[in-house]
Amino acid sequence: MCGNRSIHDKEPGTGPLTAPELTNIAGMRFFDPHIHMTSRTTDDYQAMADAGISAIIEPAFWLGQPRTGIDSFIDYYSSLIGWERFRASQFGIKHYCTIGLNSREANNERLAAEVMEILPLFLFKEGVVGIGEIGFDDQTAAEEKYYRLQLELAKEASLPVQIHTPHRDKKKGTHRSIDIALEHGLDPYTVIVDHNNEETVKEVLDKGFWAAFTIYPFTKMGNERMVEIVKQYGSERIMVNSAADWGISDPLAVPKTAALMLASDISKAQVETVTYHNAITAFGQSGQIDTTDFEKTSQVDQSLKFEGNTVLRGGQQPRIDKSSIIIR
Repeated sequence: MCGNRSIHDKEPGTGPLTAPELTNIAGMRFFDPHIHMTSRTTDDYQAMADAGISAIIEPAFWLGQPRTGIDSFIDYYSSLIGWERFRASQFGIKHYCTIGLNSREANNERLAAEVMEILPLFLFKEGVVGIGEIGFDDQTAAEEKYYRLQLELAKEASLPVQIHTPHRDKKKGTHRSIDIALEHGLDPYTVIVDHNNEETVKEVLDKGFWAAFTIYPFTKMGNERMVEIVKQYGSERIMVNSAADWGISDPLAVPKTAALMLASDISKAQVETVTYHNAITAFGQSGQIDTTDFEKTSQVDQSLKFEGNTVLRGGQQPRIDKSSIIIR
């Protein structure tokens, strides 16, 4: 233990929003267009709702270990349009998803070919707002093959594309991703390029694509850097997400970034654009997003069931006093 910090203290930027932070963004709505709620808890959903997150998009992604058969993909995609969509609704959050073969999993070509056969079965389901997240990881020939195939599928389905840019050699991978998209004749306005940083943002915006930024501790973008991005480039075709998953991540990254932007003298209108409106505009090209679904106030009935299951386990009652240390 160093200085005056307790071992119980949280790392900076993690945990629920403080009262002053909540006051700063009171009344604002947020849309997180990239978050993996399959990996998160019901407490995360409640904290997100309390912080003003009204809607989210959950891209199909790698679960941490290789899938071994096509049935595991079918079950996973089914959960994104089924149980997870229901679970979000039980906390007043509208859940959308993008469906695709993740770049990391494209390297298992035997299984990847099978996935391509089933993808069309899910693309036109309610709540599917694009094909994603697709693109490059290690930038292999197999990844490029299945990236190209899915771009063609997006064109046939008239759906937006959500591109995952690689963690390693990001600038090269981003350049390659957008050039291939243009080669396939996609309109850049229908393509959301994700996980940008200071090295990639100018090319992405200059070529007419949407630039999404992931606020993820230590590995992608910190929100102080995000503040500087918005100050330099403005808010047009820029959006913020958390990509919160099973790693060390923060499902409140979007409202926290909004609070920091406001405290950094970025106008409320610009903050609302990059943390709410742009995601709706970009992914709304799918025809699946109706803001009245999450802008109207409605009571949540947590006793509702999905295929016989409920978020209230074993006869639980909804947890009302979330600040209490007593758990009954």
